[in-house]
Amino acid sequence: MLNISKLNNGMTFVSERIQFVRSIALGIWIKSGSRYESEEINGISHYIEHMMFKGTEKRSAKELAEQMDRVGGQINAFTSKEYTCFYTVSLDEHFDDSLDILHDMLKNSKFTPQDINKEKGVILEEINMYEDAPDELVIDELHSKVWQGHSLSMPILGTMESLENINRDKILDYYSNMFVPENMIICIAGNFDYDTVLKMLNETFGSWINQQPKKNQVLDVPYHSTITTRYKDIEQVHSCLTFNGLPLGHKDVYPLSIFSTMFGGGVSSRLFQKIREEAGLTYSIYSYTTSFLNAGLFSVFTALNPNQFEEVLKRVVNEVNLIKETKFTKDELATTKEHLKSSIILGLESSSSRMSSLGKSQLLLGRVRTPDEIIEKINAVTEEDIYNTIHQVLNFNNISISIVGQTKDIQEERVKELCQMS
Repeated sequence: MLNISKLNNGMTFVSERIQFVRSIALGIWIKSGSRYESEEINGISHYIEHMMFKGTEKRSAKELAEQMDRVGGQINAFTSKEYTCFYTVSLDEHFDDSLDILHDMLKNSKFTPQDINKEKGVILEEINMYEDAPDELVIDELHSKVWQGHSLSMPILGTMESLENINRDKILDYYSNMFVPENMIICIAGNFDYDTVLKMLNETFGSWINQQPKKNQVLDVPYHSTITTRYKDIEQVHSCLTFNGLPLGHKDVYPLSIFSTMFGGGVSSRLFQKIREEAGLTYSIYSYTTSFLNAGLFSVFTALNPNQFEEVLKRVVNEVNLIKETKFTKDELATTKEHLKSSIILGLESSSSRMSSLGKSQLLLGRVRTPDEIIEKINAVTEEDIYNTIHQVLNFNNISISIVGQTKDIQEERVKELCQMS
């Protein structure tokens, strides 16, 4: 049973009881990510995520890990452009231990200067790791250009330059502004007694002082049509051919998701069948959607031999043009709907994935989408909905391309010509 309520201090509590499992997932969601940072302190949200695991007033970093291991539980965290989540997954009988440890981390972390300096080196190595991952780098390069001038363009990890600006005072200032009840969501999914858990949460997170949070303004995001290339001495070229897409919560996100699945979302999709299977030009090719608050992208990713780049780009553009002229068949639409419903619903079968879906939806949209609602939305999509959506999104006036790899022989003017860019 789904329940949305408030703790004593106004913090939102989202819960779903799943009686047939013996696990419980607890997540603390904070509107803290690179979107809410300045260029000077870019990466500070991710930095704080790391620092939460470095010890509290009563537990060392080692003790935090050992105490979760002792009850067979998992504890972890992740940071995105729009939020940070700290979470645990454990047997239902050990929920009190998970809550105590997670609350201690978020409330009582020490942020010692020694740990801050040490962790800076760890994060710099993480940045270096991403530099060696062209499939990640090509997306960061894309975001940096299509959203240039807006904080969404900045990387989640920050840069080597911005990390040098981050010190203990700036961490504590950012933490005190962002980690406040009005800016946080507590989400629980699994087997639990609601009244018992509510009492425990009010005794921990519900006792946090209710203070004025930093105003996280969600500003308009200007989109820039652009070409960006980054040379890397690797065997392949990685590219993203991208259109200005749809923001989170837009009424047409379901038609676009269905289209993306049919166009390049699986082994039976048109891009996979025509460019990989029939032509044998690339190993990896797929389309995907990216959605943030008031911004989104629709992209086609490829990884291939540099010698094949121009031919593949030409074929992808041709498929985009073709799909705008010929509608999908009813069989294609029906099959894709079933595929999409299955992938979404089966992905919500565990307590941890259910907690993640509930928490993100409530934090960003202020509402929860139930599995039944998702299925209903997908079933309601018509061929006309998809046709109208792709003509809105697949606009060559709003096309961009990001390329990483052996780019020295790739001519920008030729790319513009193939992509029909003015």
